[in-house]
Amino acid sequence: MRLPEAVGFQSITGKGAEATVDGRTIRVLSPRALEENGIEADGDAVAEIEGVGRTIVYVIDGNRALGAIALADVIREQSREAIHRLHSQQIEAMMLTGDNEQVARWVASELGLEEYFAGVLPDQKAAKIEEIQRRGLLVAMVGDGVNDAPALAQADVGIAIGAGTDVAVETADVILVKNDARNVADMLDLSRATWRKMAENLVWATGYNVVAIPLAAGVLAGIGVVLSPAVGAVLMSTSTIIVAVNARLLRVS
Repeated sequence: MRLPEAVGFQSITGKGAEATVDGRTIRVLSPRALEENGIEADGDAVAEIEGVGRTIVYVIDGNRALGAIALADVIREQSREAIHRLHSQQIEAMMLTGDNEQVARWVASELGLEEYFAGVLPDQKAAKIEEIQRRGLLVAMVGDGVNDAPALAQADVGIAIGAGTDVAVETADVILVKNDARNVADMLDLSRATWRKMAENLVWATGYNVVAIPLAAGVLAGIGVVLSPAVGAVLMSTSTIIVAVNARLLRVS
């Protein structure tokens, strides 16, 4: 069987797509776009499918609905693990999605998310991020598409998937090389470990300067405690080595 060729393909942002097939304009639209175009379809036939986490899109020929297609989200185990790790760190995870309420509720329940935003159009994501920020929360946004760029810029920390679009990558503060949600938790672990190493090195370097430099200057010479310049130079070199080695230990922490 030869499939007819689709020409003149156009993406309808947040609503679907259309193309010309055998001289006819064929569109694949979301239920919301269907209503906006005043096209009627038998909703009873797909209501049960929507209730179990399926996204429904309609195939339209002109202004006539030919049928519906059920799309299912495949939830990867990496995503479950990532959400669990974030929750264990007292970090609240939320979901922004353009899917309808039923699908969003199902995905949220599968992932253990307490809060989600359904039916969010691409141009509304940045506003949702701002709404969450007004609660007094610091927000990190993870995205990979062109439409995610404004939200990534609005967030306190924008995190882009390395395999995403150039616009998202250029807008984000952090780039994840792999398309693996667990890398978000890994990034946070690395950030905390880096902060700890910085604090440790600062304490060590400050402690050396507070103690060794006054001794080398002869502050306690009156009671017979004198640090010779040679010993001071050795201690300075030792201090530098300790700080460098401690920083290298970040690789195994």
